[in-house]
Amino acid sequence: MTPAPSALRVAIIGAGPAGIYAGNILNRLVLEAGHEVAIDLFDSLPAPYGLIRYGVAPDHPRIKGIVKSLQEMLDAGIIRFIGNVTYGTDLTLAELREHYHAVIFATGAILDAPLVIPGIDLPGSFGAADFVSWYDGHPDVPLDWPLDATDVAVIGNGNVALDVARILAKHADDLLTTDIPASVYAGLAGSPVTDVHVFGRRGPSQVKFTPIELRELADIPDVDLVVYAEDFAPDSHSEHLVASNNQVKIMTRTLNGWLTKAPQGASRRLHLHFLHAPREVYGDGRVEGIRFERTEHTGDGGVRPTGVIVDYPVQAVYRAVGYRGSALTEVPFDAVRGVIPNDGGRVLDAAGEPIDGLYATGWIKRGPIGLIGHTKGDALETITRLVEDVPALVARDQAFGSADTILALLEARGVEYTTWAGWRTLDAHEQLLGAQDLVTPGRERVKVISRAEQVAISRTEALLTL
Repeated sequence: MTPAPSALRVAIIGAGPAGIYAGNILNRLVLEAGHEVAIDLFDSLPAPYGLIRYGVAPDHPRIKGIVKSLQEMLDAGIIRFIGNVTYGTDLTLAELREHYHAVIFATGAILDAPLVIPGIDLPGSFGAADFVSWYDGHPDVPLDWPLDATDVAVIGNGNVALDVARILAKHADDLLTTDIPASVYAGLAGSPVTDVHVFGRRGPSQVKFTPIELRELADIPDVDLVVYAEDFAPDSHSEHLVASNNQVKIMTRTLNGWLTKAPQGASRRLHLHFLHAPREVYGDGRVEGIRFERTEHTGDGGVRPTGVIVDYPVQAVYRAVGYRGSALTEVPFDAVRGVIPNDGGRVLDAAGEPIDGLYATGWIKRGPIGLIGHTKGDALETITRLVEDVPALVARDQAFGSADTILALLEARGVEYTTWAGWRTLDAHEQLLGAQDLVTPGRERVKVISRAEQVAISRTEALLTL
């Protein structure tokens, strides 16, 4: 459907859940306000869905089920997906402003938060975000990953740390039913790992896991789960959390139950350590171990150092201490918080004043906190502000040309952009690869990793015959 010349035109940068929810809510609220809207959804990757495709562990199809609802939103045809377009390179902010009344940034937070301790940059020390991108088949990550350690440390007590530890500890054959690419399977199959250690600074009742992710650790075939009694020192604040928070109660009960579970002689072990604060990664030219200082409860939810130092010999370290956003060309950025400064979604300049027509939503707006429900509420707040601004936005004297002008600009620059129809072709191709997989027939899909191959398939009119 071609929008009326007077329709509000909005560009959304980032085609993950935050961007798609924003587009869906924008369409609804603008129509309710009596206006028409045309929405273009850009992404630097050829495929949509952002961290749902490239940030969720392959053995978590339950979480990936969100794709179904996102697909329905884009299938409606209201939001036009334009992939393989890099903001700041293929299209500048000035050019977007020439074609749209408003620009919404929904670029997320894909970089690892820093962990500032000596030795963290030694070879063999990795950020969790990079590893997640590798095992999820991100097209901009090398095909190979150095999995040569027998003993591995994972620093962090959130779900990403559990994902990393679980994928490292799991036998590769147990992932063959998932969508992992062949290169990822080959890498994991060759791993000599025997022990994966997960370390948290605070106690068992203060972890940031969710109960489902925690409980499933006990179901990994041929992997023993090990916890340590000295990490379960009681304190009044932990007892209060258990009594007042059902989720904490469930996880604490699960962890305590593992204290009495004897190892079964599995070939691999996954260790959970608490009350350990990282102090140094050490080694001669590469990672040879990691040093911690034991902590203790303060009684108010915090911990303090005890002066007790413990070393663990490991050959690899993964830091999973959070994500952070990255700066965008010509857009204000708070380097301390890793977000675009904003007031309810309106982007603010250096003086704290709203910048006409610029908005932010998702993790680049609020930081890497919250689940899908938070993302929806966050998008609603931003879009509500944008809709309030519509009279001023459409009052600007701008001649945009047709809706295809932006596509003509990309074509003139040789940008091989992808479309929603192209994604549906790639989607069908990956599903066919899974159905015809020789090792595990009937897989849901096998991901295509190569950007060039993704683009080629997406820009093919008919599904390729295998």
